[in-house]
Amino acid sequence: MCPRCIHAYEAFLASDALNGRGSATHDELVAATYLASKLEEFGITPAGDNGGYLQKVPLIRRKFSIPPLLRFSDPQTHDEVTWKHGLEMLLLHTGDSEASGPLQKVVGGEDAPAIQKGAFVLLLGKPGGPVPTRSQALKVWQQGAAAVMVPENPGYGAYWQQLGEKIFGGGIELPDAGGKEPLDRSTLIMLNDDALKRIEKLEDGIIFSLNAPVEKTENLTTWNVVGKLPGRSPALAKAAILFSAHYDHLGISEPVNGDSIYNGADDDASGVAAVLELARVLSSGRRPRRPVLFALFGSEELGGLGSDYFRDHPPVPLNQIAANLEFEMIGRPDPKIPANAMFLSGWERSNLGPVLAHHGAHLVADPHPEQNFFARSDNFELAKRGVVAQTISSYGLHDDYHRPSDDIAHLDFKHMEDAIQSLLAPIEWLVNSSFRPAWKEGGRP
Repeated sequence: MCPRCIHAYEAFLASDALNGRGSATHDELVAATYLASKLEEFGITPAGDNGGYLQKVPLIRRKFSIPPLLRFSDPQTHDEVTWKHGLEMLLLHTGDSEASGPLQKVVGGEDAPAIQKGAFVLLLGKPGGPVPTRSQALKVWQQGAAAVMVPENPGYGAYWQQLGEKIFGGGIELPDAGGKEPLDRSTLIMLNDDALKRIEKLEDGIIFSLNAPVEKTENLTTWNVVGKLPGRSPALAKAAILFSAHYDHLGISEPVNGDSIYNGADDDASGVAAVLELARVLSSGRRPRRPVLFALFGSEELGGLGSDYFRDHPPVPLNQIAANLEFEMIGRPDPKIPANAMFLSGWERSNLGPVLAHHGAHLVADPHPEQNFFARSDNFELAKRGVVAQTISSYGLHDDYHRPSDDIAHLDFKHMEDAIQSLLAPIEWLVNSSFRPAWKEGGRP
């Protein structure tokens, strides 16, 4: 392992020169070009578009003419309630400019009631459990809901207003085949705590309406960086291992203590540094027996757009990817786990984590099950398609998450180096073994 290299990766990616690597910006493209140059330096074969390392991802931005509004009549107070995007609620996604329907409160889980067609569903987690994920909300919408409302995610509080401004300034998403309308037509709304408590007191059946008029659309681009290390064993040619991380962050936004650059040193330049170091090490000696893929995703901060596109445009068929290890926020230790260790999201879902730990990886189970990290990273879309895809992290819920203070000065490089070092031998074993990671019963999402 090369500690100097890890420092160098971070020093460039998390520098002020890249202005926080904002999703779908020129600064993000600069970062992608740098990452492509590193893969080329290491001798990794390009696996992007047209014989290069970059995979171009088309996006559209739909600009709202007014901040989206959520309205209902409260029969208990006789108030006509209007909530504005960026204040009481966030319109995470919408396919239509207007929607309305009766309130239906649903507690997620196997015993959840049938969804009323056209309802505005308030989707709640079970008492003491994690808040519903975007994926769970999407499933409810697919059952016929007009819109799905979910409680505030624990990670959103620090930048609620900023995210509201980003979406109002233009919700950015993957387009359909025509390039003008969103591929995803769902309507998903996140409620702050006060709004949630008010809706919880209402009776089902009260009519809710959403107004989100679109003023114009424009085309944008984000980029994935994709490379491949061909395997040398024909018997394992269809059992690739994918290492991935996202490289974008929040760019320039609301100043905090005079600093407006959201450097994203931990989120997720640290994960990118791990993937680059694995690429450097695995390409430096004899080629592995399995094919090894490297993917660095753009626009994760806009809802995993880069990884969504990769899922539908992979360099090899998804059934030829035996496992995916995503790296997300490994730049600081988590006080809830042993020193120099990292956790694997969804540890209990597959046999991958225990086997890597048996071979020496400093990996343990996720100590934050209430955060539902397994469904909050780029691994999840691949997992839903059957790939054993999990995320390695040591994010201990530190206060610098999604703030300008997530910079190099707050990284623990000794932790990063020791944690990555513990993975090298187990991963070299994995890419040279015939072990086929598998979901445990009920583990596949």
